[in-house]
Order: sequence, then structure tokens, then C-alpha cells
Amino acid sequence: MSYYFVIIGTQDNPLFEHEFGTSKQGGDGQSRFSDEARHMNQFIAHSSLDIVEEVQWGTGQMYLKHVDRFFNSYMSCFITPSNAKFLLLHQPILPNSGSSSSGAAAGAAAVSSSRASTSIAANPTSPQTEEAVRSFFVEVYENWVKATMSPFYRVNMEVTSPVFRQRVAAAGRKYL
Repeated sequence: MSYYFVIIGTQDNPLFEHEFGTSKQGGDGQSRFSDEARHMNQFIAHSSLDIVEEVQWGTGQMYLKHVDRFFNSYMSCFITPSNAKFLLLHQPILPNSGSSSSGAAAGAAAVSSSRASTSIAANPTSPQTEEAVRSFFVEVYENWVKATMSPFYRVNMEVTSPVFRQRVAAAGRKYL
């Protein structure tokens, strides 16, 4: 599964972007977005902001779960008390989209097909996936609070800290 994570500020401007792939079940952590999809990620994230703003006033929750779907991609959202929005676009791997360079990998995929329905990559709306995404958001939120508490940070300023980027990547490897 490929992931595109973006933090949107209070003025609907992107404050942080990170693209990564799954590290679970033998994943290498590299995103598998096609070139066309990679160009569309920012558009998809911003187009889901209208839905996020509708949903956010109807619930008192910070984690809004799965809020939007664009073809085969799903958008999950987490809203901070300062109204910054964490958006995670996740695109599951299609069964026929992956190409295998070895017969052993194809055989392993066939053997694990009975477990595929419970994997995070196979079902982006399952309770296990929702819990993994929520845990990812909570850890990123903790790091976000630490980064924004810096006296050098101003509201709606882009986060360029390499430490923050490393921590987001580590949370992605840990939960997704």
C-alpha cells in the first residue's frame, strides 16, 4: 500500500508532505504511486477538505476515520485542536498491479492469499487498518505538538525539520 501524508494549516495551505509505502508484511517502505497518481495526490487531499470540514463540526472527535474515497484511494483525517488537519491518502495494492521478478515471490503471494483479507494492505476500511491509521496519527500528533512548541515556529509555517520528517517516517514504518 502507498501512503501520502500531508498536514494542512488553518488557511488550507500544506505545511508538511511525506510519501511512503507500507513496511508491514515484507513491504520495503517505498511508495508505489504511479507518476500520474503522484501528481494528483495534493489535488485529492485538498478536494477532500470540504468533506472534512462538514464532518468535523458534526463530531467532537479528533480522528475522523475514513472520510473520502477517490477511485481506489482512501482519505483518512485527524484534526488537531488548532484546526490543523492531518490527511492520509492510502492506496491499496491491486492484486494484478504488482509484478513479481521471481516465481518464489508469486508462490508466496498465492499461499498468503488466505491471509490477504486480514492484512492492512488488502482492506483499507477494516477495523485493523482504522486502528493502525489512528495510532499513526496519534504518534504524529505527539511529534507535531513538540515541533510546534518551538519558539521559532509560527502558525501556518511550513515544517522543514528533518527530525520531524524522520519521526513521521518512523511512525509510518511502525504502524503502516
